Amino acid sequence: MPATIQGFRVSAEKAPFIYHTSQRGRTENLQKKVRRLIANDNIDIWSLDEVHFQQYGSLCQMWVPPEVKEPVLLHHPTRKSVGYFGAVRIRDGKFVYQREEDLFNGDTFWNFLKRLSVASCHAQRKVYVILDNARYHHALLHKQWRESCSPTFTLLFLPAYSPELNPIERVWKLTRRLSIHNRYFPTLGHVVKSVEMQFNNWSKKSDDLRRLCVF
Repeated sequence: MPATIQGFRVSAEKAPFIYHTSQRGRTENLQKKVRRLIANDNIDIWSLDEVHFQQYGSLCQMWVPPEVKEPVLLHHPTRKSVGYFGAVRIRDGKFVYQREEDLFNGDTFWNFLKRLSVASCHAQRKVYVILDNARYHHALLHKQWRESCSPTFTLLFLPAYSPELNPIERVWKLTRRLSIHNRYFPTLGHVVKSVEMQFNNWSKKSDDLRRLCVF
């Protein structure tokens, strides 16, 4: 709420992030590069990220029958959550995931990279993986492996502070809407079941994800 301190008006609103010219240039260059790669039939683009889903679910606006005067939505009072690595293929919406009940770190990320490299090799195309600059994405632990795989499996890092450029962010939003919005989960296992049921529907190909993840 705005307040006045010694004649100055102070607002608690968060200031919008302002791109520097160099940042905007890197973003535009990446977008052009990815679109060129997508146009190449010998290349597959994947979008990769991590996410947590909370047991207490999430709230959104919804319709209720008019006869329900005071609707009640239960939420479990807990901070428990389950994490996932996920990747979506831009060409056809194929989705690959890995549940992570420990921490996101260099070791667990490397495990998922190896899983993704196997899942993506069947198309016999050069693979580029779009992802952000989390420290464990650059870990020395798997640097040699990444370099050895680069002729056929290459990581393409996004500019800093640009999650909107990663299409899989839209997949997380859709997953929440379809799987956990306005639902009560008595245990974390119920969250896992709901989320992975949706993930498995996308495990081969998905026109919904293909349309959603247009770059």
